[in-house]
Amino acid sequence: MELHGLLTRALNARVAEVLPGPTPITEAHRLSARLGFPVLLKREDLTPIFSFKLRGAYNRIANLDDAAKAAGVIAASAGNHAQGVAYAAARLKIQAHVVMPTTTPTIKVEGVRRLGAEIDLVGDDYADAVCHAARIAAETGATLIPAYDDPDVIAGQATIGLELLRQTDCGSIFVPVGGGGLAGGIAAVVKAVRPEVRVIGVEPEDSDAMTQSIREGRRVELDHVGTFADGVAVRMVGEHTFNLCRHYLDDCITVDIDEICAAIKDVFEDTRTVLEPAAALGVAGLKRVARERCRPPKAVVAIASGANINFDRLGFVAERCALGEQRERMLNPREDSARRQHMDR
Repeated sequence: MELHGLLTRALNARVAEVLPGPTPITEAHRLSARLGFPVLLKREDLTPIFSFKLRGAYNRIANLDDAAKAAGVIAASAGNHAQGVAYAAARLKIQAHVVMPTTTPTIKVEGVRRLGAEIDLVGDDYADAVCHAARIAAETGATLIPAYDDPDVIAGQATIGLELLRQTDCGSIFVPVGGGGLAGGIAAVVKAVRPEVRVIGVEPEDSDAMTQSIREGRRVELDHVGTFADGVAVRMVGEHTFNLCRHYLDDCITVDIDEICAAIKDVFEDTRTVLEPAAALGVAGLKRVARERCRPPKAVVAIASGANINFDRLGFVAERCALGEQRERMLNPREDSARRQHMDR
């Protein structure tokens, strides 16, 4: 996808029809004090569906012609894109059908059901759902709304980058990566407007399709993906999104489950909001970079991309975040230095 074309699409995206104002930027005061630099959260968890996915879904569906709208829409999704499609379709009075893996958290399934879309639960992961949705689209003539690999969807997500550049002066942005629509869209428009701002993608270690693809110089298909961070559990990234990410991301890193859980707790302590695992990737990634490298000279933004987590998963998160926090203490260079000085005395 050509950069100028994407920037034009993002500037003309119809997101304002469904989000009348930009989502807010919140400073994570406690985390900022602990790390020694300002950490800001771009609050995509505060959209009507508690996820950034509304932007791309609405922009794609709103740009359909009348005949396509009359035929209805269909989408495959691990959950949040399904809610975006269902919300957009209801808003535009269009029939919607969504296909989700059987592993989709109940809160996301119920969110789609409340919005009136028809639901199929098929397969173990997103790839299985995509195949089923494509068959239905071919049989019914409904328009397939891709979760990430589509110019209008990417442009809708890219509006986040344009918003935050107007809202704050930051030095780097940490973005969750699944199929790559969010990271690719944000990275491309940020580099077009403020090329000095670093954009870093963050993936779970057990769902690192983009990291491997960038390293290999081609799209890599994973044999399987972890489902803890279900919102980014993608076996193969998109063609458009891969090209954007490999050209415009400054880096793509991975974190493990314990680090994700610790990041969920960090955000809760600062905002009293419980992010879903995929949405905490940005915070987990910036914490890892802060431990391994020098402190950034400017504020760091993490995209808090969604808050659709089943309540019954919180016990697991609490248990695992304790492990993540223990490791952080062990790796904290200032604490290590103080400990050595104390021992020397």
